Amino acid sequence: MLDVETIKASGLCSGCGLCAGIGEGDRPAIVMKDAANGYRRPVVTEPVPEEQARRIDEVCPGANIVHGAEGEDAPDYHPVWGPVQTARLGWSSNAALRRNASSGGGLSALLTHLLATGEIDYVVQVSAAPDLPLRNMTRVSTGAEDVFASAGSRYAPSSPLEDIERHLAGHSRFAFVGKPCDVAGLRQLARIDPRVDEKVAYMFAFMCAGVPSHHGTSALLREMGIACDDEVTSFRYRGDGWPGFATAATASGETHRMDYDSSWGGVLNRYLQFRCKICPDGIGEFADVVCADGWYLDEANAPIFDERGGRSIILSRNAKGEALVQSAERAGALQTQPVTIEEIAAMQPYQARRKGLTGARLTAMALLGRRRPRYRGLALAENMKRLGPAKALRELLGTLRRLLRGQGRE
Repeated sequence: MLDVETIKASGLCSGCGLCAGIGEGDRPAIVMKDAANGYRRPVVTEPVPEEQARRIDEVCPGANIVHGAEGEDAPDYHPVWGPVQTARLGWSSNAALRRNASSGGGLSALLTHLLATGEIDYVVQVSAAPDLPLRNMTRVSTGAEDVFASAGSRYAPSSPLEDIERHLAGHSRFAFVGKPCDVAGLRQLARIDPRVDEKVAYMFAFMCAGVPSHHGTSALLREMGIACDDEVTSFRYRGDGWPGFATAATASGETHRMDYDSSWGGVLNRYLQFRCKICPDGIGEFADVVCADGWYLDEANAPIFDERGGRSIILSRNAKGEALVQSAERAGALQTQPVTIEEIAAMQPYQARRKGLTGARLTAMALLGRRRPRYRGLALAENMKRLGPAKALRELLGTLRRLLRGQGRE
């Protein structure tokens, strides 16, 4: 059985907070804190009850990404893109929300539609902390204004499941928005806790290429010309346009900004936690609906990061998610257009090959006897074949070198 300390030490922790969130009583055995490495990590403060420890081993998304009985054998399961009912491009019909959000506001449009219809009472989502602009907080959004304020990517650690017991113990129905690993953890919890399906009306994810540490944000600020984190009075990683700029305002009244390709591609993605590098589900396979950047393509079929009107890839993963997207369209909250799986692969080339890369990296871990997560029903073997032997071998050897240098240990 995998316990919290083993999961952390093996580099498998994603920082989601679920291990702390499923605790009970007034004296929590596990709390989430910012660690010295710049990520969110669980800290054991009391002996962990046997039942909580058993549940952690079963539902922790750092240690498990496991589909149900059908998984990759389900009829609607695409080996690369997971369960897909319908694929669309879409954006919020609200021009201000479309501009404020990172990817056209497709996800935010669905949330505001659910709140407007009364189908949910509130949304659990991640937002910038009001008193700490460089840090994230988990926010309860009860109206369109809250959703608007929380729109936009937050390329920093978050633990949206650390308080999930309080929500499940309540009487309201809510929607949950999180990283793919957050949603996978909540879906796995649903298999052993019936309150999840009773209280969580919808689960939403956004495609994720990994979580940078707080040190990554600090490095980004230095590249932007800001000498000290404490100088920042407001900060956003993206949005206010698409893809938008990383933008920081300082106490001196100055505004600094950096384009998306430079901020994410040049700085932040150098600070990803190890667990993200062996993640097979950057695409939110366990969500009801998942959204991502629907990049325009150049003549070579490569993504373009010029400023344009934002649009989201919107994948409905089950009948419930599909019905919601159609309802939002009929209500005029969401505008959509068709997109093919081939176009999505060109818009999201990293996600298209990610499962193959993960398979090669896991093979390297196995060769060194390293503890690996338990993955099932994700078509990893097929995706390694799609990657091809030369690329798979190159990735395996590169991972071996990084592991031998100590990567993946905490």
